Amino acid sequence: MVDRIKHDAPVLVIGLGRFGAATAGQLERQDRDVLAVDTSEGLVQKWADRVTHAVQADARSIDALKQIGAQDFSIAVVAVGSSIEASVLITANLVDLKVPQIWAKAISQSHGKILARIGANHVIYPEREAGERVAHLVSGRLLDYIEFDDAFAIVKMYPPRPVRGASLAASNIRKKYGVTIVGVKSPGGAFSEATPETVISNHDLIIVSGDSAAIERFAALEG
Repeated sequence: MVDRIKHDAPVLVIGLGRFGAATAGQLERQDRDVLAVDTSEGLVQKWADRVTHAVQADARSIDALKQIGAQDFSIAVVAVGSSIEASVLITANLVDLKVPQIWAKAISQSHGKILARIGANHVIYPEREAGERVAHLVSGRLLDYIEFDDAFAIVKMYPPRPVRGASLAASNIRKKYGVTIVGVKSPGGAFSEATPETVISNHDLIIVSGDSAAIERFAALEG
């Protein structure tokens, strides 16, 4: 079923708090059709001109979801997090309506387990993920950090001194440090793919991938 969902399929976003509003806004900027739903009339009015459609409805009611056509969506985001009961009930309603892809926000591990068990395809922990990301950034060595499964990460950073001024082939970075430089950005330019012939300068930014611990060691090299 996942493969049959169009990449530009409309998205149902339930909950217009900070997380839901940010999700709906970004989808709109990507020219995606968005139906945003919230129980707050004020939030619905605020977003009425910012997304394709915004309606006031109580998604805890499966009848209310049917009335707004939730069953016609291939993708739904449950952005309600303040009430675990509401989050679980809304997710269960979407499962009953056979929405193929359900993304649900969780505020705790136990909350996430419940969402997954009742049928959420993807459980998101925005607060935890943001906290983990900040923990990696506070040292000042890394400018951006994304970690995937099995401690694999991609980061944006300034190049440590040992890799400056020589080609990537000559630096032998992967063998020495266990990381890979995949992109380089010179001042005023755009990021471009790194090649063995790429020479890193003092003022470049680099994109590095690899094991998170190896990246931290690489970033800590004398710079």
